[in-house]
Amino acid sequence: MKKLLFVLFASLSLPLTAATIELKVNNADSINNQYQLALLKEALKRDPNNTYTVKPSKIELNQGQMINYLNSGNLDIMWSGTNKEYEKILLPIRIPLFKGLLGHRLFIIKQGNQDKFNSVNSLSDLKQFKVGQGRQWADTQVLQAAGLDVVTALKYNSLFYMLDGERFDMFPRGVHEPFAEVEARPKLDLMVEKNLLLVYPLAAYFFVAKDNQQLAQVIESGLLKMIDDGSFDEFFYNHPLVSKSLEQAHLDTRTVIRIDNPNIPEKTPLDNKKLWFTIGER
Repeated sequence: MKKLLFVLFASLSLPLTAATIELKVNNADSINNQYQLALLKEALKRDPNNTYTVKPSKIELNQGQMINYLNSGNLDIMWSGTNKEYEKILLPIRIPLFKGLLGHRLFIIKQGNQDKFNSVNSLSDLKQFKVGQGRQWADTQVLQAAGLDVVTALKYNSLFYMLDGERFDMFPRGVHEPFAEVEARPKLDLMVEKNLLLVYPLAAYFFVAKDNQQLAQVIESGLLKMIDDGSFDEFFYNHPLVSKSLEQAHLDTRTVIRIDNPNIPEKTPLDNKKLWFTIGER
């Protein structure tokens, strides 16, 4: 009898059936979104209670639209560089998706303009150039606070054409971004600058709506499991977007220019070294 009661109790403690939950996320057609989408799927696989299907938006949304869609229930998850404003109105999962590599910036420049940058060694030298950025991006205010002359556009793709048309001189991109972006636009006269690396603390996170604590816990738990068993770093360093970019970037040979990020939220886990990329790793 005792054995029967134990079996009955154990069976009642387990979910009868695992639910399949559909989650709506950013548009993922861009090469810059494929890493985040794949990482999200890996984290969700670690939920022992449910399975998930992930449905990317069919339209490309700017940052402001994504926030509105998230808060209205038209998106369940978005990913973005963080800042104080975003963390007030959204719920961040504070695990840097790119180990902070988003704040290690290379410059896309116009073909033939490398000579203009060869003598740059300091922030003061950089201030002679105009910088292109998305109007609503988290790091736009970082660059402005450093005293750089920032030209903004609402649409991401427009910035490449503006650079090609010499509306500004350089387009800072996270290390994992510029090589693939230039390669994807062979008709534009662009290249990745060869000598410089601009560095500031910046984390890209998954975000959910403020009242969606349960989903946030599922994503955070999955990511933490990946960190603890080493699969997060394996995913990061072996993903083609990251591995190829690190190979092409030659970070340890570049002149590093560091600036502050006045908009980095206080709860950013900067002291947890295993969450962040360090030049020279791997």
